[in-house]
Amino acid sequence: MSKVAVIGGGAGGMMAACIAAGNGHRVTLFEQNEKLGKKIYITGKGRCNLTNACDTEDLFAAIMKNAKFLYSAIYTFDNHALMDYFAGLGLKMKIERGNRVFPQSDHASDVIRVLTDELHRKKVRICLNTKVQEIVSDGTKVTGVRWDCHDTHQKNQIEAFDAVVAACGGVSYPTTGSDGSGFELCKKLGHTVTELRPSLIGMTTAEEYIPQLQGLSLKNVTFYVKSGKKTLYSEFGEMLFTHQGVSGPLILTASSCIPDKYMKQELRFEIDLKPALEEEQLDKRLQRDFAENVNRQFKNALHGLVPAKLIPVLIELSGIDPEKKVHSVTREERYRLLMLLKHFPGTITGLGRMEEAIVTRGGIKVKEVNPSTMESKLVQGLYLCGEMLDVDAVTGGFNLQIAWSTGYLAGISIPL
Repeated sequence: MSKVAVIGGGAGGMMAACIAAGNGHRVTLFEQNEKLGKKIYITGKGRCNLTNACDTEDLFAAIMKNAKFLYSAIYTFDNHALMDYFAGLGLKMKIERGNRVFPQSDHASDVIRVLTDELHRKKVRICLNTKVQEIVSDGTKVTGVRWDCHDTHQKNQIEAFDAVVAACGGVSYPTTGSDGSGFELCKKLGHTVTELRPSLIGMTTAEEYIPQLQGLSLKNVTFYVKSGKKTLYSEFGEMLFTHQGVSGPLILTASSCIPDKYMKQELRFEIDLKPALEEEQLDKRLQRDFAENVNRQFKNALHGLVPAKLIPVLIELSGIDPEKKVHSVTREERYRLLMLLKHFPGTITGLGRMEEAIVTRGGIKVKEVNPSTMESKLVQGLYLCGEMLDVDAVTGGFNLQIAWSTGYLAGISIPL
């Protein structure tokens, strides 16, 4: 029976600890917070979108970076195996739009509860409020960890372990414990950390009219991101204007899909506010609306077309006199309005703040990790999982699935 330390009580860490303990290891789980699963509590707006019930091929398609690295992890423990695992722990689940899987209760705490119960059943020693300061190594393999416990005021306690699973998270939402300290632990052992940036995050914009739209949610629109003539992203769905830019499902996914090199430059975006209508059809619709409002002022003729909050901005961008009677609007002016409705413009200046990101893009270089076991190629007995790895996916439960799968593979790969 070997002694295993798991650093981090999030999704990957709890899974790794449960599986390693189930395989007969003596497992200690170190968590620097006062409770386990702190980041899980806030996922899915507190409901925990724990995975996605899609086909395995679609799961890989949702992984934006280093998907091939995850073949072994996901084929060993895929989304359907995960759902079976949680069902075996007594968690009732439901599948919602987009194949998103949630606990039936809509409470993330139920996911944490069944995992915590399983940790206790498997006799995992749980050390809360305990921060690992160093993964100790003899140069070729891990020999233990050095930790501080806030509760007992123990400092610099060095404890011997045969294997260590680093599941410390990324650098997004640092209040949940994902404060980047895990990267520092691994860098001291020779690992490379690729450039870190926020992902699944809102975007900042340049135009002064965007903050005027703060709080406006748009459904059934198509959002495009372009670099010159090249379209980097286009998707249909929902979005939201904020005080500093744009957010919502379409934008979160865009932040994950757009290659890193493009995010270092200003990008144009366009919103098709009427994607169900071709230009010719939309022109006929405008003509009908104008005919019904023929004697009204232009500013009062758009309420059946777009949300009220959008009207002043559309008028400003169109250059049409708001006081002008509808019957005086020229064909050229009507065409300018049509183009705005199909190509509402803006400029992306960057991403939101890292601490607001749902996940971290970047992490431990995957070439330094054995994809069949999640063991470090540099330090024997060190295993890495979850958000620490340079892998990430779009929104919809896929990032949590990566954590569960890599944690599981790490847990079963530790030799007795």
